[in-house]
Amino acid sequence: MSYRIRVPAKDDPLDEAHLISGVDRFLHVLQEQRRALLVGVGVVLVAGAVVAGVIWYDYQSTLKARELDQEATLHYLNRPADDPKKSQEHLTQAINLYQQVIDQYPRSPVAPVALFHLGNAQVLVNQVDAGIETYKRFMLLYSSNTSLLGLVQQRMAYAYLAKGDRDQAVKAFTGILEIPGALNKDHVLFELAKIEESQSRPEGAVAHYQDLMKNYPNSPFTSEAAVRVKVLEVKKAPESPAAAPPPAASAPVPKPEPAAKAKSGKASAPAAKKKPQE
Repeated sequence: MSYRIRVPAKDDPLDEAHLISGVDRFLHVLQEQRRALLVGVGVVLVAGAVVAGVIWYDYQSTLKARELDQEATLHYLNRPADDPKKSQEHLTQAINLYQQVIDQYPRSPVAPVALFHLGNAQVLVNQVDAGIETYKRFMLLYSSNTSLLGLVQQRMAYAYLAKGDRDQAVKAFTGILEIPGALNKDHVLFELAKIEESQSRPEGAVAHYQDLMKNYPNSPFTSEAAVRVKVLEVKKAPESPAAAPPPAASAPVPKPEPAAKAKSGKASAPAAKKKPQE
């Protein structure tokens, strides 16, 4: 049986004239689309320049914001404790600098911390209402910052307590327990228990203390909570009736003195009268 070997057909070499005509067509297309290409390249260059400018601006803004924040923090932390007037001046300067960070560089990474410290400084200079509004502003702008949000609400609760508004303080404390990722829930439970104690509600206080000991056994507040639970349980237990005091020893009845013995013998006769002398 014979086999036929297939020989591949040879392609014809490219026609030089055909190749040249293809290059001409490509150049012709480039010439026609030159304007669109130039516009596209220009747009890319402009977009790159804008992005680079934004990055550079953010970098410079971050540097300036950090400088202001550091200066404000130095005033905030280094206020003298033994000189109230000078301490007030330091806090006032810190408030002004923190306010500049927030107003001029709200997109900087240090803005949330600066807003938190601003509220703290305002409360320290007795601007309690302003401090509460600052805390609320933080909750509105940076609610996604859960780790810091819990601390902000705790400070706001303390501010309400300073105003004497216990109900709002409890509401602020309770809201922290609903924040996922809050790092101060153990402290909040301890504060809620203390409020219950101050309101003469030992059952509520014990419930918060027990919740703290159960869910946060490694908390530094657990040992104190255990002590408070024992104290409250002792106070809650009914007092045992006091033992009746022993009867007082009766004073010995004095014995009647023995009757005086009657004098024995008869009374002596009266002396005889002397006879008159004769």
